[in-house]
Amino acid sequence: MKSQSLEKPFSDVELDQRAIAILRENEWGGYTLPTRGLYPYQWNWDSMFVALGFSEFDLERAWTEVETLFQGQWQNGMAAHIVFRRDDPSYFPGPSIWVSGQNPPTSGCSQPPVAATVVRDLYEKDPEIGLARLKEIFPRLMAWHRWFHAMRVISGGAAIAVTHPWESGRDNSPDWDSALSNVDPSGIADYTRRDTGHVDPSMRPTNEEYDRYLKLVEYGRETGWDHAHITREGPFAVADPGVTFILMRADRDLLELAKVLGAQDSAHEIATWLYHAEEAADYLWSERLGAYAARDLRTDESATGVSSVAFLSYYAGISIPRRDARLQATLRRILEVSKYSIPSFDPEHSRFDSKRYWRGPVWAIINYIVARGLAEYGFEREANRIRLDTREMIRGSGFYEYFDPICGSGAGGGHFAWTAAIWLAWASPMTD
Repeated sequence: MKSQSLEKPFSDVELDQRAIAILRENEWGGYTLPTRGLYPYQWNWDSMFVALGFSEFDLERAWTEVETLFQGQWQNGMAAHIVFRRDDPSYFPGPSIWVSGQNPPTSGCSQPPVAATVVRDLYEKDPEIGLARLKEIFPRLMAWHRWFHAMRVISGGAAIAVTHPWESGRDNSPDWDSALSNVDPSGIADYTRRDTGHVDPSMRPTNEEYDRYLKLVEYGRETGWDHAHITREGPFAVADPGVTFILMRADRDLLELAKVLGAQDSAHEIATWLYHAEEAADYLWSERLGAYAARDLRTDESATGVSSVAFLSYYAGISIPRRDARLQATLRRILEVSKYSIPSFDPEHSRFDSKRYWRGPVWAIINYIVARGLAEYGFEREANRIRLDTREMIRGSGFYEYFDPICGSGAGGGHFAWTAAIWLAWASPMTD
C-alpha cells in the first residue's frame, strides 16, 4: 500500500491541470519556490526545469523565470545555487550563514548549469519572441560557463569539480562519502536544522553529513568565497559526472545560440571548451564499474558505485563505441533490478537507500535528461521505459520531490514545482 498516494485517481488531463496549479501556487513574484516551507527561496536548477514547465502554457513567464535567476549572478560570472530575496527562518542555512556579500544575498556555490539548454529550448519554441530575450541573457550564460571552466577545473584537468556536495545538486549521494569523510567537522557552531521539521528525517541527509556541509560553508566564508582557491586548496573537490556532462551539453547548446546571434568570438571560446570533452569523459570512466563515476580530486579515487548521472554521457554528446556496450549493459542491469527507474544509486550496492534523498530515490528531472540523451542516440526502448516509469510514479503518488524505486511512492516535499514541470514538459501523455 502506498502511504503517500493521491487521495483519488486523477485523469491525465486533471494531472496536467494540477501541475499548472502547482507551478502557479509556488510562484513568488517573478520566481518560483521548489515547494513552500521546505525550500522558501529560488534554487538554480529548480528554476530552469520550472521554466520548461511554464513554457508549455506561458512562454513569457518561462523567460522571466530564467531572467530572475540571473539577477543574483556574481560579478565573477557564477550563478549561485540559492538566491535569497528575504530571510525566511523556516530554512537553514540562510543568508546570515553564507555571508556572500552579494545583493541580493546568495549562497557561495553554484549548481548544475542546465540554463543554456533550457534557454535554447525556449528560444526554439518561438524564435520571434525569444530573440530579444536571448540577446539579453546570452552574455550572462557565457560568463557563467566561463566561471565553470576557469574556477572549477583543477590545473591540467578537464572534468568539472564540485567543492561542496550541494554544488552537485545531489547533496548526499554516496559519490561523496569518501571525500566527505576527510572533512573534519570539529569546531562548527551549534545549529538547528529546519528541513527535518518539514520532512521525515529518514528521507533527508544525516546530521553527520550536515556537520560537514556546514564546515565547507565555513571554509568558503573564511576565504571570502575565493572560488579558485577553494577548488585548488579546499578540503573537498570531486570531479562530478553530473555537472561535467550537464555542462558539456549546455556548452553545445550555447554554441548553437552563439551561431544564432552571430557571436563568432564566443563561438570560438565555446569550441575550445568542447575540445576537451572526451578528455573529461576519459577521466571519469571506471572500467571496474562499467560506467562513468565521480572521482576524488584529492586522492584520485573513483566512487564505488553507479549513480544515475553516469548515463548522462549521451545527453552530453559523448558516445565512445568501445565503452557504449559496457555502459548499456550497466544500464540494463539497473533497469532490470528496479521496478521504477532510474534509481539515483545502484540498488545492488550496499549504500543504496530507497527513500533517503540521493542515495536511491528516483528523481523526475534526472529521468528526463537521461532519457533525452538516450533517445537522441537511438536508445528508444530504454528512454521510453524511463519516461513511462516517471509517468506511473506521478500518476500513483502525485507531484513529490522524489520517489521510491521499489514501490513508486512519493517522498520528500510535496506539491513539488520541478516534478510538476517535468510532467508538463515530458512525462504527460499530452506531450506525445
